[in-house]
Amino acid sequence: MSVSGVEAAGFAPYVAPRVDASRATAGPQGPSGPSSSGPDFGSLVLDGIDRLDQAQQRSDTLAVQAATGDLQSIHDYTVAATQASVTTQVTVAVRNKALEAFTEIMRMQA
Repeated sequence: MSVSGVEAAGFAPYVAPRVDASRATAGPQGPSGPSSSGPDFGSLVLDGIDRLDQAQQRSDTLAVQAATGDLQSIHDYTVAATQASVTTQVTVAVRNKALEAFTEIMRMQA
């Protein structure tokens, strides 16, 4: 699904890597060890944090430009601020779910 207004603002939605159907049934280890077909979880987390930082920096830069009168279109700042806000909310939600999952795993009996 594509939303032209969102992509025109410079926001590129995350596209998950495709999983090979033959490896999907073999489990995460696969027949010959760990699967290396896509990025690992740590890389995805770091990429998400980098995207969050970039969105916040862009919003901050445009806020300063709006305050000093150098910004040509206030619409640019509004879009950047909303994007930074939504990205922060998603990041916090993912963090909360990861903590819930970790807590649940720690409660499991061996």
